[in-house]
Amino acid sequence: MTILKNDVLMASLLAWGIAQLLKVFTHRVATGTFDARLWFSAGGMPSSHSAFVAALTTAVGLRRGLDDTLFAVCVVFSSIVMYDAAGVRRAASQQAQLLNRIIEELFEGHPISQERLKELLGHTPLQVVVGALLGVATAWLHWLYTAAG
Repeated sequence: MTILKNDVLMASLLAWGIAQLLKVFTHRVATGTFDARLWFSAGGMPSSHSAFVAALTTAVGLRRGLDDTLFAVCVVFSSIVMYDAAGVRRAASQQAQLLNRIIEELFEGHPISQERLKELLGHTPLQVVVGALLGVATAWLHWLYTAAG
């Protein structure tokens, strides 16, 4: 398939996959518990959103050059995604934690079923930076590997 030969897409998907897999292991190190469901979750260390867009931007820059318009578009797009991951989505995550605490206290001891809000939505700035660095490194390594082959 032609799409599988797209080095930019493959580098981006590889960075995303590595970041998602690392979430399982960083959670294990941090909490001592293994939770394979994190492979499919948003939030956590490192940011797979940041890894994905940083790899995309890096791969486009390597393929087309840093003076190319597409590289500039990728930089802007990546900046928005990473800002959103650490800003807006992080705030939504904190609000979900607070609302869940209020619900627990309000309905404590009452036979009312309450659905918990998803709390792991956003990223800390460190998670975003680590994800971005992972994306850049993955794109570079993918570039070197494909250039050698």
